[in-house]
Amino acid sequence: MERLANPVLRKKGAIIEDLAAAAAKAPAIVAVDYCGLTVAEITALRKSAREAGVYLRVAKNTLVRRALHGTPYADLSRQISGPLMWVFSGEEPGAAARLIRDFAREHEALSVRLVGLENQALAPEALNELAELPGRDEALAQLMGAMTAPVAMLARLLNEPAAMLVRALAAAARQRSSE
Repeated sequence: MERLANPVLRKKGAIIEDLAAAAAKAPAIVAVDYCGLTVAEITALRKSAREAGVYLRVAKNTLVRRALHGTPYADLSRQISGPLMWVFSGEEPGAAARLIRDFAREHEALSVRLVGLENQALAPEALNELAELPGRDEALAQLMGAMTAPVAMLARLLNEPAAMLVRALAAAARQRSSE
């Protein structure tokens, strides 16, 4: 009971809860080494993360290990070392990976250390593959295109005999008018 009264422990508990909640609902997670970035660059990264719907957090590794326990990313806790910034995707699995990939192109100091996708840990090189995943709207558009393609083909197939008749009549009319 006395431990909960300690404001430092309450603050650490809040950080653990916050990280655990983000990890529990995130479809993908990326940990990056941010050493070498300036405050202005980190601020720009945070702004980009907010705009992309991505949750970004820097926390002590012990707190992150405790937060990841019981989440789909518990396996990542064994690989945590050094100063890391944690990036959690919102609704789209590729959102965090796209953010980090694009930011790392301009800032060489940012390096990917860990990548997780739902229940599996991936190699840092998998970041580009994860970033290439389509967003929700793009995936829905691809699905709708795939679903409507057979219907469109059937409509063209059923319309073709009538179109052939019209073309034949038009050719016959042109031939008669030229005679």
